[in-house]
Amino acid sequence: MARSDDEFVEFVQASSNRLTHAAYLLTGDRHQAQDAAQTAFTRTYAAWSRVRRNDAYAYARTVLINHVIDGWRRPLREYASEEVPERPTSQDVAQAVTQREWLTSALARLTGRERAVVVLRHFFDLPEQAVADELGVSVGTVKSTNSRALAKLRVAAGPEDVLIGGSGR
Repeated sequence: MARSDDEFVEFVQASSNRLTHAAYLLTGDRHQAQDAAQTAFTRTYAAWSRVRRNDAYAYARTVLINHVIDGWRRPLREYASEEVPERPTSQDVAQAVTQREWLTSALARLTGRERAVVVLRHFFDLPEQAVADELGVSVGTVKSTNSRALAKLRVAAGPEDVLIGGSGR
């Protein structure tokens, strides 16, 4: 008995994240994983009338694994062209080391709580409420501590220092 397109849509919605994650674990590249998962769904849809109800995910998984292994066996071939692709600009290692050293020493001047708030808020990009929950303090304490710590970092930077991102702010 053939299943309808609606059932296939439900199958894709239910298994897309899991199959894409499995593809990522196989390929190590997000874009290749998405392409591989799409290929697996396309081939599964082509055989949808033959795929038994309980084995749809197993079939798609097998198609995915076979597709990825085929890619390993027959890697994508590149063809020469007249134009050389743009090369990424090389990072100035000395500047990166200097900036990292400056940041480490500037953070060392902060209190432990100020350092924790700055790292949680700006490195991990957590909202104020999450930082407050993590540190066991109020949101107001997070706001004031963050403000005080950033003011100290601005003073430590001085007008002559160039911060990460090329801004002297």
